[in-house]
Amino acid sequence: MQFGLFEDKPHSYASLDELIDAMMNMTDDPLYPAGTNMVICRGNPEAKLMIIGEAPGPRENELGKPFVGRSGKLLDQILGAVNLDLDKDVFISNSVFRMPPGEAGKNFRKPNNEEIEYYKPYLLEIIRLVDPAIMLLTGNVATQSLLGQTGITKLRGQWFDWNGRHVMPIFHPAYLLRNPSRKPGGPKALTWQDIQEARRKLDELTANG
Repeated sequence: MQFGLFEDKPHSYASLDELIDAMMNMTDDPLYPAGTNMVICRGNPEAKLMIIGEAPGPRENELGKPFVGRSGKLLDQILGAVNLDLDKDVFISNSVFRMPPGEAGKNFRKPNNEEIEYYKPYLLEIIRLVDPAIMLLTGNVATQSLLGQTGITKLRGQWFDWNGRHVMPIFHPAYLLRNPSRKPGGPKALTWQDIQEARRKLDELTANG
């Protein structure tokens, strides 16, 4: 099965640039009326490692790139700890490509199921075009979008075979910011284990060609 082709939306695009151009001009997606910007990707589309986030936050909405706020800075540190360069060794995208509007006094909210499902074909088309060997799913939204599961505390750190690709859910950096303890068995310690395992798998695949 060729993923990314859901009925006629999106079409099968010849290149990532063509897909991005089409997405940047979308006006029929469910979050378009909220007036937030389309935030699609950054990094190296030739990288073997892809990181999939949840949805843009205020800083991402402002700059038009994923993971550029506080969570992004922490992600930079996590990747740097295993000598991964965010611009060279990694490609980053989202599960939902616009910031959901705020509610109850907040700047933004988590995407709902309808939004996750609407944008999923576009994520699948990005994956098809980038063709990563390894994908890290940060948080429940990304895990739900790609694996159809939630429960990040139970799923994190496990490898899943997704259409011949190695996929691992990990904690979202925003969760680590809310839980800064470094105690053994805590979210930060577990994330350190996970990123080391991801680096090991990447090295293994690179060595095997």
